[in-house]
Amino acid sequence: MIPEVDKYTYRVMWSDEDQEFVGLCVEFPSLSWLKPGPEASLKGIRALVKSALRDMVKNGERIPEPISLKKYSGKFMVRVPPEVHRHLAMEAAESGASLNRLASAKLAQ
Repeated sequence: MIPEVDKYTYRVMWSDEDQEFVGLCVEFPSLSWLKPGPEASLKGIRALVKSALRDMVKNGERIPEPISLKKYSGKFMVRVPPEVHRHLAMEAAESGASLNRLASAKLAQ
């Protein structure tokens, strides 16, 4: 079964190099669609994703799950150099916050 095309994550942005708008889909990073207008670019990338999905189903390939449907735990590990860890720990202590709360606030910026 082909997933709903609208559940994927799209972005339209101006390409100065191409002098057109480029439509992109996060779950399909190798696909793009160029058009002079942003609406046409979005329409084009959606059609291209739909076509790619049809081909993937036909060929028995794994279909990427739309990011919008994924469940996230809210936890992930980040490795930083020891000096960055020390600096963040000191900043957290000085502000009276936990290191986790400080890191979360910085990532949310």
